[in-house]
Amino acid sequence: MAEQLTPQEEQLLRKVLARASEQGWGTALGMMCGLGLFVATIWLVIKGGDAPGAHLGLLGTYFPGYSVTMFGAAVGFVYAFVGGYAVGRTVATLYNRLLP
Repeated sequence: MAEQLTPQEEQLLRKVLARASEQGWGTALGMMCGLGLFVATIWLVIKGGDAPGAHLGLLGTYFPGYSVTMFGAAVGFVYAFVGGYAVGRTVATLYNRLLP
């Protein structure tokens, strides 16, 4: 015969199972942002042209050291990963705090 959970136990179980992993969210969003900027930069470098990635190069204003080059792609990956990690972790933290 199976035991029945009390309403308090059921509520606690739901809360524990509904929690978001803050480190997981941070890592996932950081990787998405970092790889997105890395791939976009590499794509523009390979594509070439007179001024490859003139608009994307404006990110150098916010990310010191970033440019539309192979080295800039690595620098951009680091900046975008850190920014994405911070946003993802913040979202998960707020989500967990707002759970009933």
